[in-house]
Amino acid sequence: MHFQFDMSALAYPRVENSPGGATEVTDLLRQILDVERDQLNQLRAFLATHDGGARWRAFVARWKENFPELTDSCRQAVPILERTYGQMISDLTEQLCQNGNEALEDDFSLQEFLDRYGIRLTQLGTILNMVAPLADTGSPSESA
Repeated sequence: MHFQFDMSALAYPRVENSPGGATEVTDLLRQILDVERDQLNQLRAFLATHDGGARWRAFVARWKENFPELTDSCRQAVPILERTYGQMISDLTEQLCQNGNEALEDDFSLQEFLDRYGIRLTQLGTILNMVAPLADTGSPSESA
């Protein structure tokens, strides 16, 4: 199948503008802009409501007199906690790789593995998740 198109026409069809077309488009664009502004304001309010950092900043501000060195202490503790957490994960994966597929096959091995790593890793992760936001709450001039 072959088709041939003749594009040599001298007159092209013209689209006629209606007299109210420009104002309708302008009104429509203005309405779209208003809706987008409303969405932006709602998104900002949502983010402000769900800002975990704001919660910790309020905590530090409320107790600043009682715990003046809290953010600095947390900043110093976070790398130690992260290194320890990483080392525990490294030990965990090393043990699994050394023992191969039989590492967790029976109930005794699984329970021993969970007793050794599960609780400590979970608790250390929880502590890290509590200390790290406090380390980040200081003012930008303090963290430099």
